[in-house]
Amino acid sequence: MPDASAHPRILVVVNVYRPDLGGGVLFADLCEGLAERGMDVTVRCAVPYYPEWRDKSGRNGLAIEESQEGGVRVQRFGIFIPGNPNSFLQRLVYEASFFLSLLRRPVRKGQFDAILVFCPLVGAVAYAGLMARWTDTPLWLNVQDLSAQAAAAGGIASKTSWLERIQNALFLRADLWSSISAPMIEALERIPGAPVPVAYLPNWLHASLASRLRPDGPKPDPSADRPVRLLYSGNIGGKQDLQLFCQRLMATDASFELRIQGAGSRAEELASWLAAQGDERIHMRPLTDEAGLVEALAWADAYVITEKAGSGSSFIPSKLIPGMTSGTPILAMCDPDGPLGQEVRQWDVGFLASWVEEDALPRFFRQARSGEGHVARWSRNALERSAFYDRERGIDRSVLALNDLMQRRSGK
Repeated sequence: MPDASAHPRILVVVNVYRPDLGGGVLFADLCEGLAERGMDVTVRCAVPYYPEWRDKSGRNGLAIEESQEGGVRVQRFGIFIPGNPNSFLQRLVYEASFFLSLLRRPVRKGQFDAILVFCPLVGAVAYAGLMARWTDTPLWLNVQDLSAQAAAAGGIASKTSWLERIQNALFLRADLWSSISAPMIEALERIPGAPVPVAYLPNWLHASLASRLRPDGPKPDPSADRPVRLLYSGNIGGKQDLQLFCQRLMATDASFELRIQGAGSRAEELASWLAAQGDERIHMRPLTDEAGLVEALAWADAYVITEKAGSGSSFIPSKLIPGMTSGTPILAMCDPDGPLGQEVRQWDVGFLASWVEEDALPRFFRQARSGEGHVARWSRNALERSAFYDRERGIDRSVLALNDLMQRRSGK
């Protein structure tokens, strides 16, 4: 354990970091929050590429880029960016390339007091586990995605038993495990050798977006003289199955307007398909910045979040948190027993539609139009539940976890 007067030195290993959206912004916010609380934080991440799956910096290659950002030392490593992110082979090369690229900067014994690695990339976990073992540094594993199961859910891999064995073996190198939803924790605790209990450390709304999202109160039910306004914003990939959701919407005779703003591995495919359908109720736009997201959430009556059937407990969409914080009811199309389904059902923050229910979307529109206050109730509940995902509380939990990890390793 470092001297109490010193700044604990933390290495964070993750594939995405701001300006990458989604998890990239959240991970940057955490690292800056740790720095604000007196920790010396170094991040090893990839060059920015997500969710567009292209080199956004123009500097992808062999050079390791170093900078100071928000009090954090950021080291960016080159990575193989798949031309086809839906290719299983290309995704394997992508994972391996990050691991090999990181190996060019090994950790020295005594260089860090703790290592924190985020999994959605098993390559990051492999590097962090190897460095932790080599230097006898305590390792915290934070599971944002169960990668092998998520690959199956996204249609990237059909048989994942061997992937799961590799993933689980790498997980076992960590001293502390945490994850972001109760169903994901249950799945992790079923892994033989898992350190039970797995810590529940949910994500939060990062600071820059939280400063913009200041709703006046719950949303009212939509008026009868206009279409029900639906918004989808974020990643468009295999895990979302957004095209199937659009097919289900088109099959209804409901008066609605769906605004899709996103990017990802299946965005071009979806745009071409929508253009061929010619349904004027659905409009697709590029992914917006935070100001655009805030404007769109204020416009929407419901925030659409979809998960491909069979996703199980492999992930929970980060977009859920800004949706609730804006007071926008969630329209979730997913497995009812997965993390998203349980959140929506338990806290009544929106309408839960199962893929197997043919009448699900017509029922949603009937409730939204009933005049019985369903939308207003969902909105009020979403605002109340969003307090659970407070930034300061989330970062404080992370500081406690790191301090406990270092103290346990030191024997104090």
